[in-house]
This record gives sequence, structure tokens and C-alpha cells, in this order.
Amino acid sequence: MKTAAFFLLILSPALAFSEPAGSPPGAPDAAPLTQLLKEFLAGAAHNDVAMHDRFWADELIYTRSAGQRLGKADILRGMKEEAAAPKKSDEGTTTYGAEDIRILQYGTTAVVAFRLVATTTKGDKTEVSHYFNTGTFVKRNDKWQAVAWQATKIPEPGK
Repeated sequence: MKTAAFFLLILSPALAFSEPAGSPPGAPDAAPLTQLLKEFLAGAAHNDVAMHDRFWADELIYTRSAGQRLGKADILRGMKEEAAAPKKSDEGTTTYGAEDIRILQYGTTAVVAFRLVATTTKGDKTEVSHYFNTGTFVKRNDKWQAVAWQATKIPEPGK
């Protein structure tokens, strides 16, 4: 008993800070959800309003990494305003990717968690930012849409 308690005490910090492994079995729609996520990220890099409209449910609750809470209408309005504004020559180009995608599915509800990698190129400089993102999806009329989203910026190592 003392040995088991000792190992539990020693391993507890490691277990507390470890991340769970990839998607467990039992997520039958993992492939279409992953495909939807990748299509969305590709569209987001080009401010594709139609892709955002498809991806987000009308009742979306989105909590940005900056601590702001938005809905779908807010996101689409902001995108349309940005599209109408004159382009700045120093904006650069940003692409988005997803790493460590994990999907849990409960019937017609799924949780998709991943590490977002945002790569921005401005001239000869490249900046890479990382975020943990977690989305809750609901499947209606054979279509998955995000109803809730949380984004958290991952601090750069050593900062």
C-alpha cells in the first residue's frame, strides 16, 4: 500500500501536466470533422465569409484569446468590414494549421481540440503563434457546425 501511494505521489505531477493521447476510439465522425476543420482553416486564411457562415452555428458563443466574447453575426460583420477596408501593404499573409487534433464524439455532439499554428509572413520575416482551440460541434441535418469555441494563446517558451 505504501509503495502504491508513493508511486501515485511521484506520478501525480507528471499526470497532471501531461496531455491526453489523440482521439479515442468511438468518434465515428472524426474524419469528416477533421476535414471540416482543415477546410475552415484554409478559408480563414483568405477571410472566406462563406466558409465562416458554413462553419459557425447561428447561436455560436466564441471566446477569443483576448478575452472577448463574440457571436456568429459579430464575426461575419467584422469580416465584411475588413473586406471593405483598403488593404494595407504591410499586413502580410497568414496561414493556419492544426496540430494534435483530438476529437470526442457523443452522438450528434462532438468536441474538437487542437493546437492552432498561425504563420504570418511580412516581407522577409515570419512569425509563428500557437493557440489551444476547443470547439463544440452539433450535427444537424447531416451537417456539423460549431456552437461554442474557446481560443487560448500559448505563451512562447521562456516568456
